[in-house]
Amino acid sequence: MVALVVSFAALAGLPLGRAFVLPATAITSVKKLSVPQSLPSGFRQQSRTSARSHLCTTHFNSLLHAAKDDAAFTPTSTDECDVLVLGSGPAARSIATLLSSPQNGKIQFDVLVADSNFDRRWAPNYGVWQDEWQAICSLFESFDRPLGKECIDRLWLKTDCFFGGSFDIPVEERMRLDRPYCRIERDALRRALSPSGEVETKYDGEGNANYRVVRANHISKCTAVNIYSPSGSMVHDEYGTTALLQSKEGELTQVRAKLVVDCTGHESRIVLKDDRLKSISPGFQIAYGILAEVDETNSPNKEFFGPYYKEAMTLFDYRTDHFPNESNELSKAVRAPTFMYAMPLNGNRVFFEETSLVARPALSFQECKERCMTRLQHLGIKVTKIEEEEYCYIPMGGALPAKDQRVIGFGGSAAMVHPSTGYHLCRAMMGAGAVAKVIREELTDQNWNPDRAAARAYDAIWSPNNIAQRNFAVFGGEFLMKQNVVGLRGFFDGFFKLPLPLWGGFLAGWPGLPNNENHETWWARLVFGLTFVSKLPLSVALDMLGSIATYSITQGVPLPQSVTPFFGLPDGFGYVEKKLVFGDVAAKAEARKMIQESAVEELIPVDFEEKVLL
Repeated sequence: MVALVVSFAALAGLPLGRAFVLPATAITSVKKLSVPQSLPSGFRQQSRTSARSHLCTTHFNSLLHAAKDDAAFTPTSTDECDVLVLGSGPAARSIATLLSSPQNGKIQFDVLVADSNFDRRWAPNYGVWQDEWQAICSLFESFDRPLGKECIDRLWLKTDCFFGGSFDIPVEERMRLDRPYCRIERDALRRALSPSGEVETKYDGEGNANYRVVRANHISKCTAVNIYSPSGSMVHDEYGTTALLQSKEGELTQVRAKLVVDCTGHESRIVLKDDRLKSISPGFQIAYGILAEVDETNSPNKEFFGPYYKEAMTLFDYRTDHFPNESNELSKAVRAPTFMYAMPLNGNRVFFEETSLVARPALSFQECKERCMTRLQHLGIKVTKIEEEEYCYIPMGGALPAKDQRVIGFGGSAAMVHPSTGYHLCRAMMGAGAVAKVIREELTDQNWNPDRAAARAYDAIWSPNNIAQRNFAVFGGEFLMKQNVVGLRGFFDGFFKLPLPLWGGFLAGWPGLPNNENHETWWARLVFGLTFVSKLPLSVALDMLGSIATYSITQGVPLPQSVTPFFGLPDGFGYVEKKLVFGDVAAKAEARKMIQESAVEELIPVDFEEKVLL
């Protein structure tokens, strides 16, 4: 009987209460969800009076599709929250921590983090500039969620680079940058961005986050803007979103949320990229790294691992003298360059990583591994133990998210990775502050509108100014991809000869991070570009000028728009209210009145009916 009633209602286009494309046999088991008291009072009242009839309309075809596998769509539990955050990496835990932080001493919003791998350790070895990390700490302090000093594992006051082998730069020449660099203690940061009941805390200040956790993943795939497969796995309506989450054991949880923030990574299944605008496919940063112990028995100088000074972090070693002259290995390394990245740790422990900065297609991990081992052997660095291996895969550039999406992409899913450098951690953590601010403002608005909230959140990430800055960096990534090792040596040798505020602001390039003011306007970017070209070797400078011309012709407005005032700013993600009334209401009202008064015509066309005109 229930199935017949539901099917008839769907065919008639009638509301189906709290149904959201569950199989007919499961509808009787869906319990009524109460309205969370943390919601603004206006929304609670609106929900109580309207949610039953307007939450979602289910149509007969969708029911038949979902009914093919009743068991797969029958939730075993239900939950509700203000914001559902998908994923549990640094981006997810940062935005969840800030969203759930107290205001005026009280927790205002219920935030639920969903990830079946919530308990898994973070794998990457995160490196950050000290001044950028200090800016992040200040941001989190402003939300009353301080990050302790334990989040930094190692600090180097100096940063070294090696670009020798081209442009008369001696192979052994070291370029020293007077900018301190840090290695993040990933476990401490993970604990600091977690609730106390979900991790074993070690230091004061850890476990202070106030979000809740469900160990389950969404099961949806976006097929068009705000449309998902399987049918009913994620449904949006005028008040929020209903989503299905599945645990590793196969249990399904139905979650009702006002907003969904997706932090599941670069290749998200529920955040569509914008295919209406011309964009270049992403490049890929590939790296193979090892956390190793080194035999120092025969080391001539215990202050170094080979050429790498223990009191400095080595950011780039682009030398290729570890390959025999005229060898096939050297030829490949010239055409598809990689560099060594070295973090000396305590004692004889060090993290080495051989990295392809950005390439399309991606360089193979095996190639990076072989080059890493060949380089270390050539430098006389004897590895006695490998504690960890790291396989780094970072898409860089590519299209931005499509507009008008209800699911808010954040972090990798919103293409927040720097298109030229691959830096992401500080960009995501700083961006979390702006996004949390606008979401909290929207959640307290009595005229709740989830479409407006999502649009404002996207605009906080990709404002027109930030898109213009990104477009400039996308060109940088494209230029780097076409360079052989000689070009890259010349590029970075010139880059780091710029004043620190200029090169420092480019490497991370995000509002709120130090030195970004040198890149956030077209004039600042133009000054940077002209100054940079003046520092480059002549052949690299000429190549860059030619590339600027070619790129502008083939890709159109984005690059000229980023360095001149002539094309305005790119379109942003700001909310545009949809018109509720279309056409000329006055003309239709006049026609209705005349038809009513007509002695000939009696039937009033649908478009002229009074309910249509209101």
